[in-house]
Amino acid sequence: MIEQQASAEAGKTAARTGIIDCDVHPYPRNAAEIRSYMTMPWRERYNGGGRGFYGNPVHGDRLDARPSQGGPSGSDPELLRRQLIDEYGYAHAILMPRAFCNLHPDPDFGNAIAAAFNDWLADTWLSKYNPDSVFKGSITVNPQDPQAAAREIERWAGHPHYVQVMTDSGARAPFGQRQYYPIYEACEKHGLPFAIHPGTDGMGINVQPSPGYPTHYIEWHTCLSLSFQAHLVSFITEGVFERFPNFKVVLVEGGVSWLAPLMWRLDAEYKALRYEVPWLKRKPSEYLLDHVRITSQPLERPDNDKHLLQIFDMMDAERILMFSSDYPHWDFDSPTRAFPKLPESMHRRIFYENAREFYNL
Repeated sequence: MIEQQASAEAGKTAARTGIIDCDVHPYPRNAAEIRSYMTMPWRERYNGGGRGFYGNPVHGDRLDARPSQGGPSGSDPELLRRQLIDEYGYAHAILMPRAFCNLHPDPDFGNAIAAAFNDWLADTWLSKYNPDSVFKGSITVNPQDPQAAAREIERWAGHPHYVQVMTDSGARAPFGQRQYYPIYEACEKHGLPFAIHPGTDGMGINVQPSPGYPTHYIEWHTCLSLSFQAHLVSFITEGVFERFPNFKVVLVEGGVSWLAPLMWRLDAEYKALRYEVPWLKRKPSEYLLDHVRITSQPLERPDNDKHLLQIFDMMDAERILMFSSDYPHWDFDSPTRAFPKLPESMHRRIFYENAREFYNL
């Protein structure tokens, strides 16, 4: 019987050869599910909730992704499997929980939230709901307390289904600065990429990357790419990739089309200003190609598909772009509709091989 079950599971996995989705959001059914992994006094303080403001004024999730029995979108593993894994024949979904732990002024509270989400994800989506190993997880850390974040990475390193470390892009300082190095040292030690996802920019104790605070969600959401650009330039100019030569970064849900012109500008600046950053041994764009990958959603889609393909060519998308859907959020990108027709080799690299290589899947 065991052999038959193993054969059946292997058959399911073998059929899922097409796609690795690098941004899928699982949610707990309610705040109590997370509180059950907390000790006092955090269990009493945690009320769940989202970012606090800059919420989508209509709805933040796909309405058809809400479970019929109640609970938020993304909280029903069977529904998620039907709408995503089975619908598109996924090989793997990289799970990105939304803990919002890095906006709190009390670092111990942020650490407790991060740890509880990691315990919850490991017990549910990475084990109970994961008989075929289709789900791979992200270790949530609180970068406001880098030493504690490094200990959290050590706690989970070696888990068969945790494949990266993640945090939100909201921060008090750009991520290249040295106070974050304990996190990167732990990531490099265990071969775990460091993923940045938007979510807490300008909230709690984090700075807002635009000139002051925007008024509307549409402003805030459109400008999320600004913090990604600042973090990326900081990683490179501070010399993080020289100090940690095997450290890797994933930019998730921060936009795509800005990447090439930013690198052109940084390479041009480097020609005249390299004396300021003598620890850099190569052009900034070369560090980018070796150490950084970027996910596709939200994919800026011009009216003329040729223009997008030109952007892909300029940013070497075949090498550094990885597909993501952002399921179950309102701006979900379908694997079959978000992209124009791609050359076969580029399609294979973006939808599967780049992620398989980067995550060692």
